[in-house]
Amino acid sequence: MSIKLTIMDQMAQVAREHGKTLAPLNDDLALLDSGLDSLGIAVLVARLEDRLGVDPFTASEEVQFPVTVGDFVKAYENGAR
Repeated sequence: MSIKLTIMDQMAQVAREHGKTLAPLNDDLALLDSGLDSLGIAVLVARLEDRLGVDPFTASEEVQFPVTVGDFVKAYENGAR
């Protein structure tokens, strides 16, 4: 499974577990509008670290926090290199 599909799958799973309605996901969607709250995003980042073996937000000193879903995916794709 690609990194992007893994992220989308985990976003949907976290939303279900937290009783949230996930917006239709696309690269331009703002993370704040995804349907996940800050706790949901924190859970997502922890799960992705377990699944992908990387946390791009602590792996580098030059962290730019993502604004959109596409930015979030790119952070993981770049972190996996």
